[in-house]
Amino acid sequence: MNVPGGVDGGRTAVPLGLRFLLLTVFSLSLMLVDNRDDHLSRLRQIFSVAVYPIQITVSFPFKAWQVVSVSLSDRVSLLNENAELKSEQLKHEVRLQRMAALEAENIRLRVMLDSSPRVADRVLVAEILAVDLDPYRQRFSINRGLGDGVYVGQALLDANGIVGQIAGVDAFTSEVILISDADHAVPVSVNRNGLRTIAVGTGDSRRLSLPYLTNSADIESGDLLVSSGLGGVFPSGYPVGRVVEVRRQPGQLFAEVVAEPAAELNRDREVLLVWAAEDTKQSTRTTGLAEVEQ
Repeated sequence: MNVPGGVDGGRTAVPLGLRFLLLTVFSLSLMLVDNRDDHLSRLRQIFSVAVYPIQITVSFPFKAWQVVSVSLSDRVSLLNENAELKSEQLKHEVRLQRMAALEAENIRLRVMLDSSPRVADRVLVAEILAVDLDPYRQRFSINRGLGDGVYVGQALLDANGIVGQIAGVDAFTSEVILISDADHAVPVSVNRNGLRTIAVGTGDSRRLSLPYLTNSADIESGDLLVSSGLGGVFPSGYPVGRVVEVRRQPGQLFAEVVAEPAAELNRDREVLLVWAAEDTKQSTRTTGLAEVEQ
């Protein structure tokens, strides 16, 4: 029970204003002492050591979230960049593959065109469009036709030798029969001795037959067969094939001679149409007559 002007529980009550004044004087005294002699710096250091764990604990969640968010954003950025680089790499690889194909095509065309001055007065490169899927027919179509002056019976070459001849002509495309077709035959001569004969297709793009050579004919395995020029279809002196097998059966009149075509019949992508001087004139006259009839 408080007694006015008396004692509160055996203690003398200190007025609140006096307390504030005493604390103010004490604080100012400490500030002056610290400012002049720096006696409280050690005490501040002790307090800072004691408070540091609290600061770390309070700031840890914010720093951890910052690290995690930066890590996640960097990971997403790296994943996106990696996906973009893979896409670009794939595009470049596809372009490199196409460049390799174009380089090989350029080499083939150069080889064919380098031989064109020795072939005829006029040449024209044609691209193979489609191959006949019938196993008994060795034929394909090309992207040249009447508009290019192509005519039935015209010869085709590749960089290695004779491919075949035109079997049918349309306005923009033509059908080619290969020398390996069972219905095709090429007049040839043996390059070693000039022996003339005929190479007949077998239906197999890897084999030609020479059925009209007798057992006594001077022909050997490895002989090069070239076009003889007889018949006026194929230019003379161009490789047709090479003999790979000669079998002479006693009691048989004719030998069994097998040759391998010189041209890459199952690999060609482009072929070379050739005209001789007479063919060029004939083609011009035929084209002119066709235009007049139309």
